[in-house]
Amino acid sequence: MGSSCFPRAWPGRAALCPRAAPRGGCSRFWPRGDLGSRGGERRGPCRGGPQCWPHARAPSRGQRQPCSGAAGGEEQLGGAGFRSGRIPPVGRPRHEDCGLGAGAARCGPGWGRPRTRAVRGAGRGGGSGSARPGTTRLRSARTGGRNLSLAAEYPRERERAMGRCGARAWQELLMLLGGLWMWGSSAQPTSPSPTSSSVPPLKFRLAGYPRKHNEGRIEVFYNEEWGTICDDDFTLANAQVLCRQLGFVGATGWAHSAKYGKGVGRIWLDNVNCAGNEKSVRDCKHRGWGNSDCSHEEDAGVICKDERIPGFKDSNVIETEQSHVEEVRLRAVVSGAQRRLPVTEGIVEVRYKDGWAQICDEGWDSKNSHVICGMMGFPTEKKVNRNFYKLFAERQQFNYRLHSVSCTGTEVHISMCTFQFYRGNSSAACSTGMPAVVSCLPGPLFATGSAQKKKQRQQQQSQPRIRLKGGAKAGEGRVEVLKNNEWGTICDDRWNLLSASVVCRELGFGSAKEALTGARMGQGTGPIHLNEVQCLGTEKSLWSCPFKNITQEDCKHTEDAAVRCNIPYMGYENLIRLSGGRSRFEGRVEVAVGAAEGDEPRWGLVCGEGWGTLEAMVACRQLGLGFANHGLQIRLAGGRTEFEGRVEVKRGSKWGTVCSDGWTTKEAMVVCRQLGLGYSLHAVTETWYWDASNVTEMVLSGVKCAGHELSLNHCQHHGSSLNCRNTGTRFAAGVICSETASDLLLHAPLVQETAYIEDRPLHMLYCAAEENCLSSSARHANWPYGHRRLLRFSSQIHNNGRADFRPKAGRHSWVWHECHRHYHSMDIFTHYDILTPNGTKVAEGHKASFCLEDTECEEDVAKRYECANFGEQGITVGCWDLYRHDIDCQWIDITDVKPGNYILQVVINPNFEVAESDFTNNAMKCNCKYDGHRIWVHSCHIGDALSEEASKRFEQYPGQLNNQIS
Repeated sequence: MGSSCFPRAWPGRAALCPRAAPRGGCSRFWPRGDLGSRGGERRGPCRGGPQCWPHARAPSRGQRQPCSGAAGGEEQLGGAGFRSGRIPPVGRPRHEDCGLGAGAARCGPGWGRPRTRAVRGAGRGGGSGSARPGTTRLRSARTGGRNLSLAAEYPRERERAMGRCGARAWQELLMLLGGLWMWGSSAQPTSPSPTSSSVPPLKFRLAGYPRKHNEGRIEVFYNEEWGTICDDDFTLANAQVLCRQLGFVGATGWAHSAKYGKGVGRIWLDNVNCAGNEKSVRDCKHRGWGNSDCSHEEDAGVICKDERIPGFKDSNVIETEQSHVEEVRLRAVVSGAQRRLPVTEGIVEVRYKDGWAQICDEGWDSKNSHVICGMMGFPTEKKVNRNFYKLFAERQQFNYRLHSVSCTGTEVHISMCTFQFYRGNSSAACSTGMPAVVSCLPGPLFATGSAQKKKQRQQQQSQPRIRLKGGAKAGEGRVEVLKNNEWGTICDDRWNLLSASVVCRELGFGSAKEALTGARMGQGTGPIHLNEVQCLGTEKSLWSCPFKNITQEDCKHTEDAAVRCNIPYMGYENLIRLSGGRSRFEGRVEVAVGAAEGDEPRWGLVCGEGWGTLEAMVACRQLGLGFANHGLQIRLAGGRTEFEGRVEVKRGSKWGTVCSDGWTTKEAMVVCRQLGLGYSLHAVTETWYWDASNVTEMVLSGVKCAGHELSLNHCQHHGSSLNCRNTGTRFAAGVICSETASDLLLHAPLVQETAYIEDRPLHMLYCAAEENCLSSSARHANWPYGHRRLLRFSSQIHNNGRADFRPKAGRHSWVWHECHRHYHSMDIFTHYDILTPNGTKVAEGHKASFCLEDTECEEDVAKRYECANFGEQGITVGCWDLYRHDIDCQWIDITDVKPGNYILQVVINPNFEVAESDFTNNAMKCNCKYDGHRIWVHSCHIGDALSEEASKRFEQYPGQLNNQIS
């Protein structure tokens, strides 16, 4: 058929898709609707590869170039593969549709979708990607932002296009029409993908870790190579089709962003769009095999229903035997160890069918033990008394499942090691006649007795050079390292489980469960010290691993690396509960009391007097981790969701509530942590509307937490005595937990750059006096003739967390301020203080009320909050609220301060009224030297940004002058 293409408006175009194009010819054109919105687009039947027009040769010299940007005023979008092509202007026929030779433009499945990089403006959310059916609007970088409209049909131009094609094109069209009519009469056009028996069936497998047998990263075997599927536009309908091809009856969910780890090799499919009833993923719309603009950070995973299709044959499902080794435990056999948590020594057992099976210790070595201890949450192993266990084994009958286990010691799970399964009757197997036994050394956080004291002494002698920040639970957080006496983060380039495991073990935890990228635990501040960390997994410290020193162009804090580590099971989550909440993340706090072994627990309430955000943080933390088999059990009851409820505490065998006197965010933090529910969103002091359980007795009062405890049992309380001002279920303490939280921090350099002294006349301070923004001595001043000396500076507060910062009070309780002409949503948001070197406060800012808004945001982040017009208030993730130095009350009245050396301290969210993922970075300090006329402000830094040694040198004053009296 030569090199001709066909007019795109021709009625029979849906069938014009020959399998192999002649050299230099067109194998496909733009079918109607191929350029459509993400939700309602229609594709043509050609979808065989990365592009539709494989060109065999370039046009000869002097040959007409019908697709050039000059011809017909068409615009060229850059790119390669399916992204290369020309966009015809509105109302003009495409030259390449008329058979104008090998210079015709290319198209591809998915061309015109907002995900393509040539039209990147829509991003992944696809704001500008939607369009009316039949029309797609694109914004071109080369057209100065002009909108180019591609009409699916050109009714008035159809005849002109046909005329320009000429007689030769018409002859070829009619010849092809006849051939395709004969071919189409025998073909079954039911599926856009090949269904002949010559096409090999697709093969699938679930991969990655951690996972169960019915979930994981979905991998497909195509063209003799394993590859993954990108998560762009992935939906539950896609997961339904894939799970059925894996032999399961359906899907319950799917995972994005490489939750089960990054794959390797090709990314075979992208922008998969299934309706859900397809028999194969071949029948779904996609961009073509191997045609993707994703990275393995976007590998999709599926969670299938744990029910197999009856009679399903696994001929197209490839699994390794290692995938059947999932749950592993240590079973203590020594009487003393059976009653003590964590279990550090015992027989290694794996889940098998409905029970547990043992591992033969044939060839078992310390490397295998190292892997098991890491899985159990311990950093290392120790030698075990095999003679005792050998005598024990002689009196027992075991069910051996595995043998010949061989690990390198760097694996994070035993399923990654090599081993063999026993077949048939395994009770008579194992030539050594002894199961594998492991003994582990706990980290300092979980050590007990003299061992714990020894570890604590060792830690006090030298400051660690690595730490975790921003995590809701123990053993997780953003990785920060100490270099040149300053804490900084690690860039996530090449960040993997091997490096993450080195971090976890160095900190006293087990191996890593997840190596998180993309600032999943919030963005850090300060320098980024390391990049491309590449550990082998055997190193004792992260500093022993090869790494690349960072450059300014390498990384941003949006790429901060984080970890989730394996931690020992301690049982704390069974000692507390939430009741009455809407979900498991909220509710009234109830504890169990009066326990005797084997008795049914009795639940009681916790007195809510003084209960605030920090107490709720402790409760939430306890509900999540499970760290002890003694002390206070907690639970949530009565909440509307699993994240809220009344806190119920178990003391002995009795459950009761907690008195809400003094219940704050700190206590709520511990509750949410103990229950594994993330961060505390609110500490609730009245929970009468969560009265869902039969627990009416209050059993705990006087709870006072620091906020970092793992269990309510580690907090101060009144013990067995009860002292609560407001008793009854109405005043029981409750919490609302959240999986994400904000994280505020002050931009310290701006404070240093903008600080100055101003002598302001009293006649200009009436509004400030009304809002109590001056020191107490101003009341006795000679109004309006005197003046006040003010230390002024700007404060820029960033939200680097994963949730917006919203004021605790609702709109109904905001206060209108006539002087400022807007509503204030928080009475106390920031403290400004002048301290002596020993910490004594000599002056303070009296800014009583704050209006929170998004002053500026990072690129691609939209503002959501503003103070004007009674708008919603808060600080969006990626935005900051700027209080300029020249606005009212943005100062500290230092009229009565004597000359000397001082510390300027700014503390955000000082009363912990709003939950954050990290409160340790809320304070900023600067050194100040005031001589009575001028002030020097220098060395401003976030409170915990420096090493202990650098903090001790903090009081050194170089005498740098940076501002004078204005």
